[in-house]
Amino acid sequence: MAQNSPNGEIQSSNLPNFLLSVRLKYVKLGYHYLISNAIYLLIVPILVAVGLHLSTLTLEDLMTNLAMLKSYSTLVVFLGTVYFMSRPRNVYLVDFSCFKPHERYMISKERLVEKLKDIFDESSLNFQKKILYNSGLSDKTYVPVDKWIPSNFSLSSNQHQAKLVIIGAIDDLLAKTGVKIRDIGFIIVNSSMFNPTPSLSAMVVNHYKLGVNVITYNLGGMGCSAGLISVDLANRLLQGQANSYALIVSTEIVSSAFYTGNDKSKLIPNMIFRMGASAVLLSNRFSDRRRSKYQLMHVVRTHKGADDRAFSCVFQDEEEDGKKGMSLSKDLMAVAGEALKTNITTLGPLVLPMSEQLLFFISLIARNVFKRKIKPYIPDFKMAFEHFCIHAGGRAVLDELQKNLDLSEALMEPSRMTLYRFGNTSSSSVWYNLAYSEAKGRIKKGDRAWQIGFGSGFKCNSAVWRAIRTVNPAKEKNAWTDEIDDFPAQVSR
Repeated sequence: MAQNSPNGEIQSSNLPNFLLSVRLKYVKLGYHYLISNAIYLLIVPILVAVGLHLSTLTLEDLMTNLAMLKSYSTLVVFLGTVYFMSRPRNVYLVDFSCFKPHERYMISKERLVEKLKDIFDESSLNFQKKILYNSGLSDKTYVPVDKWIPSNFSLSSNQHQAKLVIIGAIDDLLAKTGVKIRDIGFIIVNSSMFNPTPSLSAMVVNHYKLGVNVITYNLGGMGCSAGLISVDLANRLLQGQANSYALIVSTEIVSSAFYTGNDKSKLIPNMIFRMGASAVLLSNRFSDRRRSKYQLMHVVRTHKGADDRAFSCVFQDEEEDGKKGMSLSKDLMAVAGEALKTNITTLGPLVLPMSEQLLFFISLIARNVFKRKIKPYIPDFKMAFEHFCIHAGGRAVLDELQKNLDLSEALMEPSRMTLYRFGNTSSSSVWYNLAYSEAKGRIKKGDRAWQIGFGSGFKCNSAVWRAIRTVNPAKEKNAWTDEIDDFPAQVSR
């Protein structure tokens, strides 16, 4: 996600301060989620109370009160059954991998501009140069260099790139976890722009010669938030099948989305999207808990597609000369602000400490019910999370979110460094963010990480993870490991 100004700089049209205008219905929705997922917890105190009462009784008391003992036993069995039947399965993130392309795919800004000179007219070239040099990207991002000529953007070259990044990420993940791919029951692949036939998930099945009973899903056209949608889908699948693994692969095939026309609203993605992919292994096996890194706590999805403005703010179309491109409308930042406001208002009751919820709720009731003209209380989400993994969609988006959420430079560092080092890798960028924090040795047991993704449609999705163990960077190897000491780098504003 990005927006441009007339002079070509990537900037926002001022993301609305969504925390200042909160709709009560979304707060109610958040509490509905909280109650729906927490009812089974009420059973635990009842069982404890029954157990404590029984422990005070002597054997003689029990023998003389057989009816009471029978009633208690029936209650315990009933409540225990309800508890185990209604309790959702815990879903663990065993490990994940972020693909790091070979150095031959690395490209500097200067080299990229050189390759574009024979493609675009002077006006379009200058516009893209301004976008590129104000993007917050470094000279070490990756594109399929050998094929970075529009005449070579064929179906076969896109399929080659897809296989390179997808299989590369999966192989690295399997090596890290030691899990045999034939033991994985669900495979989900998401790629927004490139969706060939057979599908990318079928390509995975074919490459590894998987069995006929593997269940696959291929998500397309869902934008940069599709990775978190895949997490939600995997979680739902794992709730229905015990002792299972789910593999999620998130990528974007950048060459398939390259635009060669001169419509400025379609030129921005050319300059910020880069090669990348992530592979994530989820499990609902209790035996995997000890070695897993994180436990999935919440997924909240927001879809604004019913609104025409939101639906069309990121839109792919075809021009009269057959050139396809993805246009970004001037409404993009406003739509993103509305979507995020809805999402975090729903998420708040699930994650904010009770003190913050109470202050926020009192302020909300006073303003909306009693019509008091008081300043709204803005919840501090820094009290709910230690790590923020914001989709690295563009410099301006990160600037505005930092301002609205009142985040420090330290909390924004993973997102800014991901954009700087790898560019906008679409739905996989939130995993590069988390990998950065791991490589820096910042993930401690009990820490909570908030992943935020935006996508066409328009969607805003959140996933909340809790670290099961401290991640020791000395024992880890990821896309950042070999160069983590070079970061954070100084990025010009």
